[in-house]
Amino acid sequence: MKIVVIQGPNLNMLGVREQSVYGPMRLEQIHAQMKEVAVQNGIEIEFYQSNLEGELVDRIQECYGDADGIIINPAAYTHTSIAIRDAIAAVNLPTIEVHISNIYRREEFRQKSMTAPVCTSSVIGFGPFGYHLAMMGMMQILGEINALRQAQQQQQQETAEA
Repeated sequence: MKIVVIQGPNLNMLGVREQSVYGPMRLEQIHAQMKEVAVQNGIEIEFYQSNLEGELVDRIQECYGDADGIIINPAAYTHTSIAIRDAIAAVNLPTIEVHISNIYRREEFRQKSMTAPVCTSSVIGFGPFGYHLAMMGMMQILGEINALRQAQQQQQQETAEA
């Protein structure tokens, strides 16, 4: 199983920017914790961060055929990017959107997510712990998909033998 974690603009500044909103934890620390969970569960994990919309779209598209699931924090592009929304929809992979802050308790322009409707789920407002929750959720989703595939294969095999 492979999960790709995609981080949007300004998340490279976590621990520096607006600590009252995002907390003191740096992105590298969040990724280290996620990697630890991945290793404990035999999951391959990759991390990617960009401040550029097109690069984020490219990375999402690269997940097609290469990853089993995506955890994404589109950051400010959450509220504006039809391109990122379309890329998520196009690759048709289980995708969990994460937001460190509760976007629904912030400025009005941050309360609308363009990307959430094409994501499998969202984790919002739990601070950096939201990434851990997203990992747990993604492992559950991928486990269910694998169990369904195995059951279908078993059923096909039984049908072929009959």
